[in-house]
This record gives sequence, structure tokens and C-alpha cells, in this order.
Amino acid sequence: MEKEEIKQKIYELVEKSVGKKKLKSSDIQKKIAEDAGVSRDEVKAALKDLVDEGKLIYTYFGGSFIEIPPKQ
Repeated sequence: MEKEEIKQKIYELVEKSVGKKKLKSSDIQKKIAEDAGVSRDEVKAALKDLVDEGKLIYTYFGGSFIEIPPKQ
């Protein structure tokens, strides 16, 4: 699976969880690795790219979570 496809799956997963559940990096890695049949390291690299691009952000509220940045 291409990195862009993994990034798309990660973004969709985070988008679906908005307002319902805050996802940790490990939750995302586990879910995407199982669903897409890729290694957790590949998911981690794609997640890092999304954060570097500004499409996702880390937030801290009693733990680190991945979220979509607020609209301005």
C-alpha cells in the first residue's frame, strides 16, 4: 500500500472520530495496521508526514492525542 493511501486512511479515521473519541497515536497505528495490512512503522511514518504537513496536530489533555486542527 502506498504512503498516500495510508495517509488518507489515517485522516479519514481521525475525521470520523471528531466529537466522539480522542485518538492516541498508538490507537491509530494499531487500527490502520490491522485494516490495511501494513506495518506500524509505515503508519507511524505516514502519521508523522500528516503532522509535518499541518493536516493533523498533537494535542495534550491528560495524554497526547491526534486531532484535526481547528478551522480559523
